Amino acid sequence: MTKDMITCPIENTLKLINRKWVIVLIRDMFTGKKHFKEFNENKPNLSNTVLAETLKFMENNNLIEKKKSLVNNKPSTEYYLRKKGSRLNRILYEMAIFGIDELECGDEGDLEIINMFKEYYAELLKV
Repeated sequence: MTKDMITCPIENTLKLINRKWVIVLIRDMFTGKKHFKEFNENKPNLSNTVLAETLKFMENNNLIEKKKSLVNNKPSTEYYLRKKGSRLNRILYEMAIFGIDELECGDEGDLEIINMFKEYYAELLKV
């Protein structure tokens, strides 16, 4: 194996999830969102073009799959996490816990609320 063939798994993972909105959209899918319109809610800085490009990037990288169907004779498209996307749950969980412990509640906030948020994320992300 040559030096050029050796890759860093952390760097490779970052290349996959470092694209703007990928982590946020994966989080949205864990919360049950699956339609284009739902992903766009509460994200005023996310244009339809960027959302479509990001979903296509995620689909091309096997993080999600797109399923088309007819609902009440109208076309419907839904997005679902694939195994590869679902396996990012621990990364999202650790990001949430870091945010709770180090960024949001680092000044010894209400422990009951902190623990409630930790339990919420553990259940949501299935860790």
